[in-house]
Amino acid sequence: MSEKENNEELDMNHLMQIRRDKLEELQKEGKDPYQITKFNRTNTAGEIKANYEKFEQKDVTVAGRIIAKRIMGKASFCTIQDSDEKIQSYVSINDLGEESYKAFKTFDIGDIIGITGFVFKTRTEEISVHAKEVTLLSKSLRPLPEKFHGLKDPDLRYRQRYVDLIVNPEVKETFILRSKIISKIREILNEKGFLEVETPILNTISGGATAKPFITHHNALNIDMYLRIALELNLKRLIVGGFDKVYEMGRVFRNEGMDIRHNPEFTELELYASYQDYHDMMDITEEIFSRTAKEVLGTTKINYQGQDIDLAPGWKRITMIDSIKEVTGIDFNEIKTDEEAVALAKERGLEIPDKTKETRGDVISIFFDEYVEETLIQPTFVYDYPIEISPLAKKKKEDPRLTERFEAFIGGREYGNAFSELNDPIDQYQRFKKQVEAREAGDEEAGMMDEDYIQALEIGLPPTGGLGIGIDRLVMLLTDSSSIRDALLFPTMKPIEK
Repeated sequence: MSEKENNEELDMNHLMQIRRDKLEELQKEGKDPYQITKFNRTNTAGEIKANYEKFEQKDVTVAGRIIAKRIMGKASFCTIQDSDEKIQSYVSINDLGEESYKAFKTFDIGDIIGITGFVFKTRTEEISVHAKEVTLLSKSLRPLPEKFHGLKDPDLRYRQRYVDLIVNPEVKETFILRSKIISKIREILNEKGFLEVETPILNTISGGATAKPFITHHNALNIDMYLRIALELNLKRLIVGGFDKVYEMGRVFRNEGMDIRHNPEFTELELYASYQDYHDMMDITEEIFSRTAKEVLGTTKINYQGQDIDLAPGWKRITMIDSIKEVTGIDFNEIKTDEEAVALAKERGLEIPDKTKETRGDVISIFFDEYVEETLIQPTFVYDYPIEISPLAKKKKEDPRLTERFEAFIGGREYGNAFSELNDPIDQYQRFKKQVEAREAGDEEAGMMDEDYIQALEIGLPPTGGLGIGIDRLVMLLTDSSSIRDALLFPTMKPIEK
């Protein structure tokens, strides 16, 4: 610890001790604020400021955290912040009496108080509450950061989100918008006849996506279990069972790296509709993004990290092979064999992860990731993916090396993934076997054999369209957040070493 950090810690300890001493004095006097169980607040600051004419000269009771205070002899001003606004209060010895006013002067920034009084405007036209009574509701024993050393360090803000929301109230707007976005998506899907369901988080098999799972242990059953990496397989079981349209919005968990787009746990929307295909899923995706933006933000035209983007329907639709040709001039329709594809990748200096990926389909995917993805700024559906990277999607009739799958890209990032779902149990069994072989060869992200799911397909899955959307990335997009941590209230953080 540096000398500066050591001095700051000593200063903090001193300030905290002063506050604890004040609390002990209150407790000795029988005025312990922590004993208060309820406070009858009549209005919020936002309501009063938005409807001043209605409240002028009327008595109100407000409550919130002290964020500013000016002591001026026998009269003072303080500002409190509640859930939606700040409001100033005028506090005087004449209104409170000597003892109560003396107690008020000892209150600290960060304390939570209740104020009863009438609403008025000061000479500077600021809407305020003229206090008749002030009650200490909770003592803040730790000074707020802006009074000590500030809270600008992103790492500290994520670790102490509760302080971040107080000190940087604009952060709250992101999470209010997040709630509205999620509510709007539910509204859209409910209108379309989708049923919201809940499926297990703990499973005996890791499946439904290509990702490394978290493993836990069930003591009563004495078995290892996996936190779900996707919602897919259980939702499709419900389609087998007779539901026509289902969706789930919930947390999934992937034991992988962390960066500005990835958190180990995140919120995913998955929906499935019988008798539909991946083209129908493109239409639903467009509607979810465009309507949510229009009805939550008031426009489909947004700016994300300096890029002007229009989410209105009419998104570009292009095959993966054509998108590569458009950017690089290379046409994989003319490259017929795995050997040709691998040779081309090596010629371009592109790394193939391992021997199991030395296929034409995997090379197509590598070329797309390397050359195309970052160029897709305006909303674009890239479709017809190689079968090697799409173990749960239906083959294309015209070219069985490809599948009826798309991903949605905006601002050079992927936001959604959809299939015409594979409903052939024999084909699905063979693809699961290939996943098992890859897993046995050391690919920790490869899927497992799910015998029960094969049985479900043998019962009969109708032609079905399925779609997955990363909710956190959508929130990032619509709130212009550069990192997924800005769209999660409590992102995963590495523990601080002591």
